Formats: sequence, C-alpha cells, structure tokens
Amino acid sequence: MARWIVMNLPPWLLLVGLVVGIAGGTAIVQAFVRHRFPRLKQGEHNEVAQFVFPVVGLVYGFLIGFMVLVLWGQVNSADQTTRAEGAAAVQLARELHVFGTAESARIRQSLLEYGRAATAEWPRAAVGRSTPEAENALNRLYGTYEEIKPRNDIQRAVLTSSLASLRELAGARTARLIQARTNTGPPVSLWMVIFLNTGLVLGFSVIFGSERTRMHYGMVAAVSVLVAANLFLVTELAYPFLGELSSSPEPLNAVLQVLSSPQ
Repeated sequence: MARWIVMNLPPWLLLVGLVVGIAGGTAIVQAFVRHRFPRLKQGEHNEVAQFVFPVVGLVYGFLIGFMVLVLWGQVNSADQTTRAEGAAAVQLARELHVFGTAESARIRQSLLEYGRAATAEWPRAAVGRSTPEAENALNRLYGTYEEIKPRNDIQRAVLTSSLASLRELAGARTARLIQARTNTGPPVSLWMVIFLNTGLVLGFSVIFGSERTRMHYGMVAAVSVLVAANLFLVTELAYPFLGELSSSPEPLNAVLQVLSSPQ
C-alpha cells in the first residue's frame, strides 16, 4: 500500500494529505474528548502526563530517527550502485576511440542502445523489474566487445580494461535490480510499531488538560503536523528508487551525454 502511494501520488500531495488527515482527525478526536470528558480541561492529571509524555516523545523521536537513518542509508546505497553503473558506462565510452573506426562505431552504437534502454526501463526497474530491451542491449554490448580483435598492445590493454568496466556495469545493474526488488520498505510489524508510537504521542497531547481551548488546539495541531511530517519522511525514504528523495537515472544519462558530445 505504501509503495502504491509513493508511486502514484506527488510528494506535495502526499504531505498535504498526511497533514490534513492527521491534524483534522486528531482535532475531531480532541473535540470529542473535551466534550465527553470536560473534567480533563482542569488539568488535574497533567502532573502524571508531564512525567509520561517526555518518555513517549523520547521513544518516538528515537524510533523515527533510527528509521530515517536506516532508510537514508538504503537510498545512499542505491544511489552509489546507480552511479557505479553509469560511471562504468562512461568509462567504456571514453575508451572506444582506441579501436578502429568500424569497431568504435559498433561500440558507440551498442552503448547508445544500452543507455537509452536502461533509462527507458527505469520506471519498471524502480520496482525490480527488467525489460527485454535493456537485457538484449546489454547482451549485444557484450557481443560487440567479444568480436573485437586487438591489433596492438594498446588495444589489448584497453580491451582488458573495457571488459572489466563492462563486468562492473553488468554487476551494478544486477545489484540495482535486486535492491529495488528487495528493499520494499519497513515490514508490517515495524509499521505497526510506528503507528502505535504515533498514536501514543497524539493521544497524550489530546488528553493534556488546558482551560484555554485555542492554546490546546494549537498545541495538538503542532504535534499533528510534526507527526505527519515524520510519517511523510519515512514513507518517502522507504523505497530507494521511488519518490523525490530516491536515486535517479541521471547517472545512466551521463553515457548518452558523453557519446553525444562533439568528438
């Protein structure tokens, strides 16, 4: 469900929806509690609430901070994998001029086909699915290098280096697809813990006694916005290849820019 939301909703709409939904829902609960239990306004229980609420807030802050740290690490790992794939492709593009005219042309064409296919594949690759076009383009790129017959020591050395870069490219691509397939966000049990802590934070802010209605609603609204922002951050970071904070196909476009630049 969370993946579907990230895939189909613009980030600003998701953030607004969380803020409105959580703040509005909490305000409704707050109005009901203040009406149903008018004695809570007197704040006789505030001394106990002031003791427990900091503990709840500390646990909540630690949990969200831990989640953000772990998920941000996944995004960085995914970004490094994509950069490694793009850097290997760029290295291949920079070395093709060493070979003969016909061979260089074939390598250039194969690299262009792979760069375009990998970029076009990104929406599916972001959820761990490959396309036949990208797989076939990678296989043709391998075939192109296997057909090269080096004619001197320089070409032999560059061919060896290029084959190493090609293996790095293929390995990074495989790792990228596996990461997208396996990094599916927090498990259900962890989401339950997050929601439980969220409910406790909002619940304590609602039952906190205050005779000043506006001040109480303002305090609860502030806590609700904070909670909504934290849930938005966790949701956006949960999938390293989806959303505004995720890795992007820009490193794969780098090889197209290199091959398109004047020689």
